[in-house]
Amino acid sequence: MDYLSLILLSCALAMDAFAVSLCKGFSVKRLNLKHYCIVGAYFGGFQALMPVFGYIIGLSFASFIASIDHWIAFILLGFIGIKMIKEALENEDCDINANQFNFKIMFSLAIATSIDALAVGISFAFLEIPLFIAVLFIGFITFVFCILALKIGNKFGVFLKNKAEFLGGAVLIILGVKILIEHLFFNA
Repeated sequence: MDYLSLILLSCALAMDAFAVSLCKGFSVKRLNLKHYCIVGAYFGGFQALMPVFGYIIGLSFASFIASIDHWIAFILLGFIGIKMIKEALENEDCDINANQFNFKIMFSLAIATSIDALAVGISFAFLEIPLFIAVLFIGFITFVFCILALKIGNKFGVFLKNKAEFLGGAVLIILGVKILIEHLFFNA
């Protein structure tokens, strides 16, 4: 996977956390540094950590399925992308807990928004991606997107929420197709 694809993947994975951060920003009358640090650290940290767990899981059975690894990456990315698009089309409102930043709420939101990153981490084991670089990109981009989303949500509301999730899903599907095409036509 080239760096542009890795950046696009990182942006796509950040979209769930971006959408939740929009709601968080919208729900708070006045943002302060604490809000930015909490949201950035939880979402960026978990988005970076989950691919590591996925990678470890993927390594445990990578040798057994090496001949179909491209199909697995395609299916995982496609499934996650379709799920994100479906969620974007459901037009949900912000959660009633959007204005809460305590450990329990933030931990559960960070896990929920990073499950996709766990699945992508599994595909990293098959794609020979430099894990350290991938994790840095994913964590940093998610951190930055969430900081921006807090500010945007606070200033303008949540009008970008569904668009961000839809775009993230579409990018994941495109990356899955790209991986499959590259393997089928260029690595044969």
